[in-house]
Amino acid sequence: MELIIASNNEGKVAEYKDILEPYGFEVFSQSEKGINIEVAETGSTFEENALLKARAVFDLTGGCVLSDDAGLIVEALNGEPGIYSARYKGLETEKERREAILKQLENKDNRTARFECCICFIDEYGKTNLFKGVWNGRIAFEEEGTNGFGYDSIFISEDSNGKTTASLPISFKETFSHRAKAVKQLMEYMNMVHNSKKRDKL
Repeated sequence: MELIIASNNEGKVAEYKDILEPYGFEVFSQSEKGINIEVAETGSTFEENALLKARAVFDLTGGCVLSDDAGLIVEALNGEPGIYSARYKGLETEKERREAILKQLENKDNRTARFECCICFIDEYGKTNLFKGVWNGRIAFEEEGTNGFGYDSIFISEDSNGKTTASLPISFKETFSHRAKAVKQLMEYMNMVHNSKKRDKL
């Protein structure tokens, strides 16, 4: 089954291909399908933004679409960067955004943080489903590692033995991350639908 990821983020699309193709999906990015749109993320929550992006691509293609909105929530920064994680403070590069967070956390004892991800999946009939994953951890004191993207080099998850996500194999993130948890819920839903269809044929 073909599935379009409503994103132009190469790192994100690569993760979804690794996670979903073993389940029988033929995964494509927007650009691979010739879809050249950039949806304005005007929602106030991860759920709202994920739905906006998925619906825009579905309206163009009428096929299965998956989108997500995800971000880093830092407790000592009153939940920032949150839904603005990809465009925090108007900074252009991922490195600048990471450095901005480290700078603001200087001399702060509370470094508690978490990643949240909401996946929106729209099937070929236009039915919408939302799935949410949370990955708890803390912010490192300095960048470490080169794997991954975004804030991976400053995030230490609760299950990483004190290492940043970027200093661990990509397979670790694909197994434990907020996105992986949301995808697991998606696959549980897909299996439920598949089994229901099999029962209906009996």
